Amino acid sequence: MRLLIVEDEKRTAEYLRKGLSENGYVVDTANDGDSGLAMALTGTYDLLVLDVNLPGRDGWSILREARMQGIRIPVLFLTARDLVHDRVKGLSLGADDYLIKPFAFSELLARLQTIARRRADPPVELLQAGDLQVNLAGRTAFRAGARLDLSPRDFNLLSLLMRRRGEVLTRAVILDQVWDMNFDSETNVVDVAVHRLRDKVDGPYSKKLIHTVRGAGYVLRAEGAR
Repeated sequence: MRLLIVEDEKRTAEYLRKGLSENGYVVDTANDGDSGLAMALTGTYDLLVLDVNLPGRDGWSILREARMQGIRIPVLFLTARDLVHDRVKGLSLGADDYLIKPFAFSELLARLQTIARRRADPPVELLQAGDLQVNLAGRTAFRAGARLDLSPRDFNLLSLLMRRRGEVLTRAVILDQVWDMNFDSETNVVDVAVHRLRDKVDGPYSKKLIHTVRGAGYVLRAEGAR
């Protein structure tokens, strides 16, 4: 199994490389965010161990960009960022696990093995709500059999709503997950984006799927959604 470690502390990176190599992994390392992303986007790795605080782009940005590019590599965040908000953010972005430094190597190894076993099962690639289908691997979406013309950001927004369908998402959550921006109560970027997406998803159809919850946010909801 081939594994990429993105860690700016070189002693830690070498410790991980040596220990994981001794346990049968083929290990490459990167010491900054930009080179880490470039290596991750090659699609040749089975696992990614990712720090958050890195020179260049941070770990959040690496994971977000990799997912936008269709790279479904399993990710474990290994970081000193230990706040609940940080752990929630990492998992919400699509990480498979989150381990806080300092750590026991045996625990890291066990977590990587668990991720590998879990990822051996077929991933969920198709989401459906009513007559709306979203193919995560192919980054395509269809409504009543007709393909939707979505920009990359449209698709990311729709994917978020579909993954968390039935849940009211605040503008702050949407900004954080789709734009990686701190919430500014004066900005209307989310409202504009949702309006544009709603025109494409709901415009021609009598049954509307994307709903505004006044004073709260937005939700994708359809009877019989699964």
